[in-house]
Order: sequence, then C-alpha cells, then structure tokens
Amino acid sequence: MKTSDFDYELPREFIAQYPSERRDESRLLVLRRDTGETEHRLFKDILDYLTPGDILVVNESEVIPARFIGEKKATGGKAEMFLLKETGLCRWEVLVRPGSSIKEGAVLIFGGGLLEARVLEVLPAGKRIVELVADGDLDLVIAALGQIPLPPYIERKPEPLDRERYQTIYARVKGAVAAPTAGLHFTDDILDELAKRGIGIVPVILHVGLGTFRPVSSDDPEDHEMDEERFEVSDEAAALINAARDGGGKVVAVGTTCVRVLESVADDAGRMVAAVGSTALFIRPGYRFRCVDSLITNFHLPKSTLLMLVAAFGGYEEMMAAYRTAVEQNYRFYSYGDAMLVL
Repeated sequence: MKTSDFDYELPREFIAQYPSERRDESRLLVLRRDTGETEHRLFKDILDYLTPGDILVVNESEVIPARFIGEKKATGGKAEMFLLKETGLCRWEVLVRPGSSIKEGAVLIFGGGLLEARVLEVLPAGKRIVELVADGDLDLVIAALGQIPLPPYIERKPEPLDRERYQTIYARVKGAVAAPTAGLHFTDDILDELAKRGIGIVPVILHVGLGTFRPVSSDDPEDHEMDEERFEVSDEAAALINAARDGGGKVVAVGTTCVRVLESVADDAGRMVAAVGSTALFIRPGYRFRCVDSLITNFHLPKSTLLMLVAAFGGYEEMMAAYRTAVEQNYRFYSYGDAMLVL
C-alpha cells in the first residue's frame, strides 16, 4: 500500500483545541471488525462492551513539561529547548532553536538563570546533548519552568488546564513528550467500576517520543524509519495478561502505545514476556497481531504511522470508512478529541 492511501479530508474546525468538559463525556465511535458496523456512544459507555475476565492494558507514562523558552547566555538572543530523552545524570537529548547558531559549548539560560543548558555535543536535525544545571532541585526546576508540550495542531499556547488534562489520571513514570491520548478519557469512576465488574487493569510503560507527530514522508511506507521509544513490561504485568488470555478474557489495549508494547514483547503464540528496552516496531496493514484483541484509540492524523496501525488492526476499508463516518458525524479529532473502540 502507498502512504497516499492513508490520506483523508478533515476540516480544520474538527481538530479539538481543548478537551471535553468531562473526560468520560467525549464521544465514542464503536467499530465492529467482523461486520464493519459502527455505533455512536459516549466514552463512559465503554463499560457496556467489556466483560468480567477481560483486561485493559494502560500506559503509565507521564508527560514531562518539555518545552522551555529562554535565551543564549552569550548574546541574550532568544532560544528554545525541547527535552527529548534523558541520556545520563543531568544529561538530555534535546531539540534547540535556532539550531544553526547554538554550537558546542554554548550555554542557554531559562527562568532568569534558574536553569542552564550547556551544549556538550551537536547532533543532526537540530538535536543536541546538553547538561542541565539548576539552581535547586533539577526536577522541581524543570516542573516549574517547563511548558506542557502540546502537539503542533493545537494552535494555542499551553494553559494551566493542560497540566491536568494533557495527562492520564494514572500517569506515574515521567518520560513522555506526548500523551498516550486514548487514556485521557478515563476517570476514577470508570476505573472503580471496571474493578467492581472483574475487569483487570494492567500497567505497562512506553515513553512517547516526538516522532509520534512525524508524518510518513515517503510514498512507500516501507521506506519510513520509526523512532525508537523506551518501554517496560514488568513480570507482574506479563503474568496478568497471560492469565487473562488463558482464562478466555480479551486483551484490550488502551492506545496505540500499548499495542506497540504488547506486540513488541509477545511471542508467536501471543504469550507475554517481561522486558525493558526500546521498540521501533512499525505496524501497518499486513501485520499479524499476536496478543491484542480490542483497541481503544483516538482519531489520528492523515498519512501517519498511527493511522496505519489502526487500519492494520481494524481493517483498511473498515477503518477508512469509519473515519469518513466520524467526519460526517462531527467527531472531534486528535489528542483532545473523541475516541474509538475497535472490537
């Protein structure tokens, strides 16, 4: 298939700029793979589609306040830094702007000097390795000065509400620079009700990187290289998922991040194996799923690896038809938008 096969028309006004008033009152499009039929519900109705013995796999990765606006110490010129991943004690791989003028040895300052970034190494594509030096506890200074990294299609500056709403309620391990957005719809009430009904909730970790927003630029998807993202599946998580499968329960992945984790560590029989590492798994039509039975996801960008993944899971024709239906029915798209359940 060609990348152009995953294009679709989306009016700009359908791109959600703010979250729904309540997390669980976003809309839910239900797609049944066996028939291609769709239903239109609210997210809190997700309980109607799950049964005792099923298990939800959630991504506990927490979004860090990754964007910093400051200046170059030597000249006072404006500079921007975006944290990508920690590479060592106080050392980070970052994106900088303007990249052409920030050389090895340069020092960037933020918050009037509360945080300094000293460039240790110049990497391609505007990336740098920096050492962060804080006036105080580094984690606290990062939390105070950094902005929540809203994706570029949210065309506004971060606001205080984003600190809460661009984060799942179960996030606990810092490291992502983008939210695992399918999980943004869950509330404590839904999680409590799932537990009461005997539906398990199993955490894994995949730290979403900036590459999640990178479109496939080549017309042949096979030419696209995925960015590696760090993940973790604990012994306990692997055992719980295997036990659910052995008992006949469905494995429901909350988001494409969980799909990539599960499919990266499952063996050919669908058995989970505990692991810590990085994955660059690129799932697209033709892929044989080994572990995931159902998927909760948001609506994704045209020509994106995420749209290719959900098309692989739900069926290309069925998924593209569902997207056309979502546009016709005025669903809200992307990170702060509505959700889809693929059964």
